[in-house]
Amino acid sequence: MVQLERTRGSQCTVRRAATFTLAESLIRPSFTDTNLEDPRQLAEVLRELANSAGLLKQKRWSLSLPEASTQTLVLTLETQVHSSSELQEVLTWKMERGFGAPLEELAVSKERLPKDAQGRDRYLAIATTRTVLAEYENVFASLGWRIGLILPRHFGEAQWLLRNGAVGDSLLLSAAEEGGFTAVIFRDKAPLIIRTVNCVAEESEDELFRLLLFYRDRRTGDTQESQSPLSRLMIIGEGFTKERAREIVNETTGGDLRPLEAHDLGLQLPGRELSFDAIAAPAGLATLSW
Repeated sequence: MVQLERTRGSQCTVRRAATFTLAESLIRPSFTDTNLEDPRQLAEVLRELANSAGLLKQKRWSLSLPEASTQTLVLTLETQVHSSSELQEVLTWKMERGFGAPLEELAVSKERLPKDAQGRDRYLAIATTRTVLAEYENVFASLGWRIGLILPRHFGEAQWLLRNGAVGDSLLLSAAEEGGFTAVIFRDKAPLIIRTVNCVAEESEDELFRLLLFYRDRRTGDTQESQSPLSRLMIIGEGFTKERAREIVNETTGGDLRPLEAHDLGLQLPGRELSFDAIAAPAGLATLSW
């Protein structure tokens, strides 16, 4: 739970913040199944957390949902459509196939992306099921809080890479402690590749290597794309040893990057007791209010 204060230019500092380690049984993130075992207990935890952060009177919030509670797709249209109804029909078909659920069961946010190197139309679609979303909304409503913006965790974290006129290709690795990760590669400010990999911790390095080979081949396969090398790297979470993840990225892409830290991104933390990894997602959402 984070509140930021803008200082000068694009710089900001943490005004108020609090963290709490939840019992694993309290939230079980899932795209299709029940997420909250005891909504009343979660509401009490959030109330206590807001009190300790000095935000108990705050009524308007943005929410970063657990990674497994959402799905994100980049949809590419292989052929040109000739009407809005045809476009909606094609997007609906792609979303239902990609998300594995009828569209009426989903809460979907979508936006048009820049065309790809072949001139094909692309769209970004973010979804959660309506039943799962209602679970979280009901908890906030019981506290008298209004949720404005709701995004998956990796898109909250990614806001730090997209600030200050980001140019070129950027990579976000958002790792899970139990293994697996979400990787998002941005070209300028638009998602180019999004992959969520579910695997045991021992397989994460191999899966990352495969993803980076796919990105490298895609980039070098087109003369225009080959001029946009990976220029920024951000690693969040404990699923990777950050130094080892850095080595894999640099060995595969031929770069010499280091993971960006809070001070590189214009965020001043109040001492070492507050981890950037722990607050990157909600703090990233907070920057969207400026």
